[in-house]
Amino acid sequence: MESQPNNPLHGVKLATIVEKLHAYYGWDGLADMIDINCFKSNPSVKSSLKFLRRTPWARDKVERLFLKTFINK
Repeated sequence: MESQPNNPLHGVKLATIVEKLHAYYGWDGLADMIDINCFKSNPSVKSSLKFLRRTPWARDKVERLFLKTFINK
């Protein structure tokens, strides 16, 4: 496995990212910040993960929000 010392998301699971953002913002807050249906229409961690794993542009937005919220304070 390749080391990624400059990648703050290295080793952080997508599930952890979604769970922490949900705990911090709630589904309504996430839907306001990132305009995607998995946060608006009947949201759950499981359905969000399924969508984000198939949708690179949405995953990128979620990862950037996570970095802005928890890493780059």
